[in-house]
Amino acid sequence: MTDEELKNLLLSDPDLQTIFRAVRDLGLPDCWVAAGCVRNAIWNALSGQPVFDRTTDVDVVFYDLERPYEDSSAIEQRLKETYPAYLWEVKNQAYMHQHSPNTARYSSSCEAISKYPETCTAIAARLVGEELELFAPYSLEDILHFVLRPTPHFLADEERLAVYQKRLAQKNWSEKWPQLILRTT
Repeated sequence: MTDEELKNLLLSDPDLQTIFRAVRDLGLPDCWVAAGCVRNAIWNALSGQPVFDRTTDVDVVFYDLERPYEDSSAIEQRLKETYPAYLWEVKNQAYMHQHSPNTARYSSSCEAISKYPETCTAIAARLVGEELELFAPYSLEDILHFVLRPTPHFLADEERLAVYQKRLAQKNWSEKWPQLILRTT
């Protein structure tokens, strides 16, 4: 699947169209739909399942040093009220380094995304006008081949690697996508 084919896939789904427009219209700086929402859509499509799954969290990330940490909850609540069909999770990446052991403050949403636990989760998309922009710092290869592996950021630190391993145990992704391949590097 090429970048263009992926963009077409994501924009062909009515739920994802609604989500991308809602996120764009928030007008937040450096704002993306990220992580599981995008990854799961790809895995679902490749598995012959409906592209959007209403049990998937809609991860919205933005970067704004001017907003207090608590503003994310208010934005999330507004989205839940306006679009109650979706499981919104809104996070200001200016503060999310605090949730990753031994990690300095991020400088942008893209830097934060590149330091997510799994390479297949380090993906995001957003509407710029009516054009979909993709960000996949580790390419689409792992996602397209159902490979789960830690990002270099998580491989570089034992505490972060323990977080990665705990996530794998908790997520149970292989129940939904049995073709997943676990890699340690």
